[in-house]
Formats: sequence, C-alpha cells, structure tokens
Amino acid sequence: MTGTTGSNGNGTGDTEALREEIRRTRVELGETMELLAAKADVKARLKDSAEQARERVREQAASTVARVREQAAQSVDRARTQAYDRSVAVRRDPVPWATIAAGAVAAVVVLLIVRGRRR
Repeated sequence: MTGTTGSNGNGTGDTEALREEIRRTRVELGETMELLAAKADVKARLKDSAEQARERVREQAASTVARVREQAAQSVDRARTQAYDRSVAVRRDPVPWATIAAGAVAAVVVLLIVRGRRR
C-alpha cells in the first residue's frame, strides 16, 4: 500500500494539490462560461454598442458646437474691427465716400431715365 501514499507518507499533500487544482479549474471554467454567456447575449451587446455610438456622437456634436461658436465669435470680432476701421476712414476723409455715393446715385438716375424712354 505504499504505492498510493508514496514512500514519505505525504499522500495528503497530493490530495490537497489535486483539490486545489480542481478548485482553480472550476473558477476558470466559471469565468469562461460567463464570458461565453456575455458574447451570446446579442441584445446586451447591441445595447452597449448603441450607447457607445451615442456617446461618440454627443462628443463630436459638442466639439463641433464649440468650434462653430469660436469661429462665429472670431467673425464677429473681425466684422466689428473692419466696421470701426471703415468708420474711422470715412471720418478722416469723407470726400472719396461722398464721391462714390454721388456716382451711385447718378448711375441709378441714368438707369431710370433710360428705362423710362424705352417704355
């Protein structure tokens, strides 16, 4: 009977090692089964992927809104600066602007006269 327990009498150690190995194998098998069950749950996987897609769209929308707002603010600043610069130029030298305005009025009058003669 020395063949099953070994020559040094530590058959209990072999039994404990086997039990520990069985326990580890059961834990690994349980984890594997959970992973397989999660992969088989198509509804949950679709829900997760839809949520991830929604989150990506929200992030992109927020980024786009921020970028558009920044560009709009820059455009407003640029327009204000240009308007101010032009108003300063007109105040400094109003003659060229008055000449342009008079030319535009004259052109409209000539067009009205020509158009009136054609009727």
